[in-house]
Amino acid sequence: MPNYSPKDILRIAKRVNNAKRAYLLVNPLQAKHIPVSPSESLRMMNSLGSMLAEKYPGTKLVIGFAETATAIGAAVANRLAGDCVYLHTTREAVPEVERWILFSEEHSHAVEQKLCADKLDAWIDNTEHVIFVDDEISTGKTLMNMIRQLKERYPQLSDKGLVAASLLNRVSWENEQKLSDAGIHCEWLVKLTEDNAADAAALRAEEASPVKAVEYLYSRQTLDCGSLPDPRKGVSIKFYLECCERSARSFTETLGTALDGAGNIVVLGTEECMYPALILGRGLEANGFSVRCHATTRSPIGICGAPGYPIVSGNRLQSFYEERRDTYIYNISRCDALIVVSDVPFLRPGALNELIAAWAPFGCRRIFFLQGGNYVWHIQEPGC
Repeated sequence: MPNYSPKDILRIAKRVNNAKRAYLLVNPLQAKHIPVSPSESLRMMNSLGSMLAEKYPGTKLVIGFAETATAIGAAVANRLAGDCVYLHTTREAVPEVERWILFSEEHSHAVEQKLCADKLDAWIDNTEHVIFVDDEISTGKTLMNMIRQLKERYPQLSDKGLVAASLLNRVSWENEQKLSDAGIHCEWLVKLTEDNAADAAALRAEEASPVKAVEYLYSRQTLDCGSLPDPRKGVSIKFYLECCERSARSFTETLGTALDGAGNIVVLGTEECMYPALILGRGLEANGFSVRCHATTRSPIGICGAPGYPIVSGNRLQSFYEERRDTYIYNISRCDALIVVSDVPFLRPGALNELIAAWAPFGCRRIFFLQGGNYVWHIQEPGC
């Protein structure tokens, strides 16, 4: 299993328009804010999962935190038993869900998250441990708040092993003791003992600028595979991975010739939809393509050209999920083909038009939008 250090997975950036927290920890291997090889990203996530699988082999319920840890949680669950259920929190509207558990996330620009509770009772009963997965844990207050609410509704949770797992842990000894007293054990890939946030706080950074969209033409093609299940409602991790891989294979088999000569491909997830993009990216890498993955995000991060600063460019766009909501894309670079992977129920042309416009200066002329795992929208006239 690879060893990771703070140097490998930690960069510090400034937040904008957030009075509660002035900085953001950016992981260059997470495939969120910074483009990275999907295989490298999954290798890091799988390392955390393998460690947890050795210590907690009876785990059959993994809960990930939206939006940045959705792929990490899926990767962790995939290292456990095939019948492990993966469920992640969300900020999206999911009409099919009947019961939600709502909770607040401290320090976040989006205060409220929610967890689907439709089958949670049975899933808790069926596991020895519940593993909660985040990209980083700083104080543990958000997790304690969530678990307190869960125990009120599901008393049997007090008899389960509770694990707070993260790529990066910077919880103080005092707060770690509080978590332990509450029956929550911490596990991590990297422990951070120093807080050098002042390095970013002293920098001047600007907010991402909006783009001017132009209307484009699209045509839709159906792939020979089923749609992806929704981990917001809970999924068998084995089935979820099989669906992601089937979608990736179908895309490559159907559109492989359209990617001929593409020396550099970007696969872009949308907000909470990150794992399917990584699986597609890994599949393209296995077919000999050079691939980088990252994702749109709801986090407004400062842009700065200072040496070593992680976010050097960015755009503010319309969200694919909600028309009047901002989303951001950072560190755009030149590529021969762009593949956007999303789980939105329907395409918002305005959002896609803005995203294409953001890539227009970089000369990309092959753009695809993979929706729900089985529909591909071809951009017929990207005009770039």
